[in-house]
Amino acid sequence: MNSANGAAVVVGVDGSEPALRAVRLAAAEAARRHRPLRVVHAFVWPLLRVPVTPPAGAPPGGGLRHQAEQLVAAAVGEAEAAAPGVRVSGEIIDGEASAVLLGETPSATMLVLGDRGLGGFAALVVGSVAVQVAAHADCPVLVARGAQRPAGAVVVGVDGSPPSRAAVGFAAEEAALRGAPLHAVLAYTHPVSTGPGDMQPLVYQENRLHDEEDRVLAQSLTGLAERHPGVPVTREAVHGRPVAVLTEAARDAQLMVVGGQGRGELSGLLLGSVSQGVLHHADCPVAVVRSPG
Repeated sequence: MNSANGAAVVVGVDGSEPALRAVRLAAAEAARRHRPLRVVHAFVWPLLRVPVTPPAGAPPGGGLRHQAEQLVAAAVGEAEAAAPGVRVSGEIIDGEASAVLLGETPSATMLVLGDRGLGGFAALVVGSVAVQVAAHADCPVLVARGAQRPAGAVVVGVDGSPPSRAAVGFAAEEAALRGAPLHAVLAYTHPVSTGPGDMQPLVYQENRLHDEEDRVLAQSLTGLAERHPGVPVTREAVHGRPVAVLTEAARDAQLMVVGGQGRGELSGLLLGSVSQGVLHHADCPVAVVRSPG
């Protein structure tokens, strides 16, 4: 997580309604963190050699470049209205969406995106832009989706891996900033069946496995009480598939946080089914946090 003094919260915009929801979410984050907000639009047309200025004799307010300026101005106005005390700036950057957004992340506190969009952002969640940005960003990536609730817990998916601990740290910071409780969830899917016969070994194995996973979860939360003494923390180890477990945990949450990679079922978080499932089904904004390095 980039914590350099003055580092901005960055939001990618494309003129769509989901992008404007992302702008409002980004403005709230900037206000909580006392950071400036930077609105960025990736302008791909020059790369495609498409004329971006009005043709000869056309009204001066026409052309693709002017349209881009208008949508950035509208996004800046939306942000200023949502968070009047936040310093907001906007910029149009020539380039493809994922490249432009990744170029912003080394100096950003956080990158915020909508869950759907237009043009280069059209496949944000289900396609290459989200995968590339979340897999390689040098800061947390927050996707504005589902309900944006003013109350509810910050939920973090935990699996005991170092990337998971980075997610826990970010989630605890968010909970402190929001005045919210933190709920840590570990989903495990190890087989517990001992085959046909007496059910006592099955029950014993399940209980022992649950205790082992709960210990992993508790270890992942070590030190949080000292670093964030005002944040109430609860934990839950649940036998089930991670997408289903995390989606259910996010039902009443104000934020879901997941790590950039992990162990076991979470090992394919960015490129596999878990990330796609959480981003498609969690009914709240989702933050993806990569561990340093």
